Amino acid sequence: MQDQTTKEKVTEVIEQDIWGLIKEIWNAGFSYTISDEEVKITVGLIVLVILAFLVSTILLRIIRSFITSKLVEEDKMKFISVFKFIKYFVYLSVILITLSSAGVDITILITASAALFVGLGLALQELFQDVIGGIFIILDKSLLVGDIIEMDNRVARVFEIKLRTTRALTRDDKVMIIPNHKFISDTVYNYTQNHKTTREVVKVGVAYGSDVERVREILLECAREQKGILKKPEPFVLFEDFGDSALLFGLHFYVSDSFVDPKVKSELRFKINNKFKLNNITIPFPQRDVHMFYPAGNKSDALNEE
Repeated sequence: MQDQTTKEKVTEVIEQDIWGLIKEIWNAGFSYTISDEEVKITVGLIVLVILAFLVSTILLRIIRSFITSKLVEEDKMKFISVFKFIKYFVYLSVILITLSSAGVDITILITASAALFVGLGLALQELFQDVIGGIFIILDKSLLVGDIIEMDNRVARVFEIKLRTTRALTRDDKVMIIPNHKFISDTVYNYTQNHKTTREVVKVGVAYGSDVERVREILLECAREQKGILKKPEPFVLFEDFGDSALLFGLHFYVSDSFVDPKVKSELRFKINNKFKLNNITIPFPQRDVHMFYPAGNKSDALNEE
């Protein structure tokens, strides 16, 4: 009987003291007034928000791993870019739902934050432009990871799209950090948006009097032999103009990776130069003839001065 009484007392102490202490800590916090409405922030509320955030993070990672495991590498990079933006909206939604479920009137918080957002908007105008630009990039699919772009006379391959900036690697292995609002306000060339192939050109001049048909044959032969140039669509040659010192030709061809086309063009120029030498076709250099005219009676004076 005495043992039973002792157990009851211990249980009562646990319920009243320990559990009561936990409740007291859980409900501890502070409150403040917004628009005549009291908002109370407690330890329990903070713990709930943190738990919701952690659970959301774990679920998002599982979803991301499951989906990316079924995608090829190229599509995987594109999905990750989109998923990064979705993740921010999921976090925001989870936090708002958690606060609402805990009894916090989120409309008060949103209303109170409006003035703060206006002030931040003025101070961080360019930052918000970058964020909005990043959202537009995803919505209209104007730019994806793996795309080859040209901006400010630099060609680069996009390898990461973030909420505020986009990162791309140039041909000389330098990283371009581009604010996302640039893609809205500036002109950007996307080489790979519609298809993976791009048309390139190598221009060359030959001396007047050269066999132009033979020139065309040699240029096409060089293009067919060059590694990296596609067989279909076929290369073609345009007789572009009669220059001051040369007949101007353009060898047009298609490549599957425009990011490395400078190497292809360089090798192609080596081939053209060698084949022109073997076929006695001259690549002229610019030259100018200067004719001296002297007024009547002044020619002998000029010669004497010399």
